[in-house]
Amino acid sequence: MKKKVWIAGVVALLFAGQIQAQDATAIKYANTITATDLERHLSYLASDELEGRDTGEKGQKLAAEYLAAFYKNLGLKGPVNGRYFQKFNLSSVSYPQVNLIVGKQKLVNNEDFVFIGDADMKKLAKTDLVFLGLANEDNLKKVDVKGKLVGLWAIGSRAQTVVPEVMEAGAAGIVIVTMEGQANFDRMANWYKSLSGRGRLGFEIPTKQEPIFLVSSDKMSVLFDTPVEILKEAAKNNPESIKSQKASYLVKKENRLVPTENVMAFLEGADKKEEVLVISSHYDHVGINSKGEINNGADDDGSGTVSVMEIAEAFALAAEEGIRPRRSVLFLNVTGEEKGLLGSEYYSNNPIFPLENTVNNINIDMVGRIDYEYQEAENQDYIYVIGSEMLSSHLKVINEYNNITYTDLILDYRYDAEDDPNRFYYRSDHYNFAKHNIPVIFFFNGVHDDYHQPSDTVDKIEFPLMTKRAKLIFHTSWDLANRENRTPVDGTNTRTAR
Repeated sequence: MKKKVWIAGVVALLFAGQIQAQDATAIKYANTITATDLERHLSYLASDELEGRDTGEKGQKLAAEYLAAFYKNLGLKGPVNGRYFQKFNLSSVSYPQVNLIVGKQKLVNNEDFVFIGDADMKKLAKTDLVFLGLANEDNLKKVDVKGKLVGLWAIGSRAQTVVPEVMEAGAAGIVIVTMEGQANFDRMANWYKSLSGRGRLGFEIPTKQEPIFLVSSDKMSVLFDTPVEILKEAAKNNPESIKSQKASYLVKKENRLVPTENVMAFLEGADKKEEVLVISSHYDHVGINSKGEINNGADDDGSGTVSVMEIAEAFALAAEEGIRPRRSVLFLNVTGEEKGLLGSEYYSNNPIFPLENTVNNINIDMVGRIDYEYQEAENQDYIYVIGSEMLSSHLKVINEYNNITYTDLILDYRYDAEDDPNRFYYRSDHYNFAKHNIPVIFFFNGVHDDYHQPSDTVDKIEFPLMTKRAKLIFHTSWDLANRENRTPVDGTNTRTAR
């Protein structure tokens, strides 16, 4: 936002009586958020005892119990019939047998290809592998895909955007390239291999007979016995020039029920108690890797979870002393984020409080570290802010005012661009509130070498900086919970599809 525009926005809110000078009461309770308390909670949640808090596993359950006990001790209410858990079931889908043979080549799952589709077959299917290249109307007129495995050259595209049209044209399955180079593919294949024993978690849905095999660009070249550069050119204009290959495939599927739970605590407001502010984090992580190493997840998202805990304590202490927020506040720690934002999706589809009464979602996901961009910076007091001006013209201004008034962090908006190649906006739980037109702010410290690694440990957390970030989030939340009017929804959601 241009500086003049920002100043105009602040002035407008000042004249509207919405913002005042420093609030001594807010400062008093913000100061209960301490580095010592953050470290104490995080040292447990990111300990080896919790085994990486993998969704549905022992460590995630221990973390849930710890959170519920903490909220109960604060005197916050359990909003699910007096309980702190919103329980639901996920389905763990695994494919114990996936075979793919092209010509005389018997490909190896999670080495030569990654199975990213869905299917459950009783017997081996035999067909041809044909090359379509780009999934456009012209190419579909040139290549007969009915009943065939179809080779797609979708570099720069996402599989879910190109596969449906080809399947609707009658394809039996897809062999797809979405990235250049063997090294990129190998990293993905290793990740899938590490997950293969645990299965893919998601909501139970009927099986789709959509076998989709992801391969590297180099492997596609081998399958069609054609150099990569020639495949690239053929993909655009003359896919029919690439000779088809005999192929066969088989996919066997298994389902396992996985119970899990969101953890939540509720503080009822005073005169505007029907309106609810949701402050969220995800408390799950990725568990134990294929080498038996624990991914402790101190930053991701232990840091966000303990920040929510400390913010909840600040609100609870104020309420205990007779200073209850005008609006109600729901402190929400969701499960299954690492599996596809599952816990927040479940909540948004099964809300404890009506979504139309949910005024904002403040989401905290990784706020304990310094990322690549700021490693060498003279001033490292920063936080990335994402999504704050998309749905409400007021929300970004309110957050910036509270930052200037209380914390003086660098608010960095570089990842808030709609064309951000990292797609961070789509990768955390605020997304499942924003898609219902609830104004959101996502606070994030960026990625670092320890992201999704066993080395994401408590000793690397920048607790003084994390405390400052948590205080900003508290001040913004306190403001939103106490102002006269809820933030208007006067913007358009331009980011609806993940």
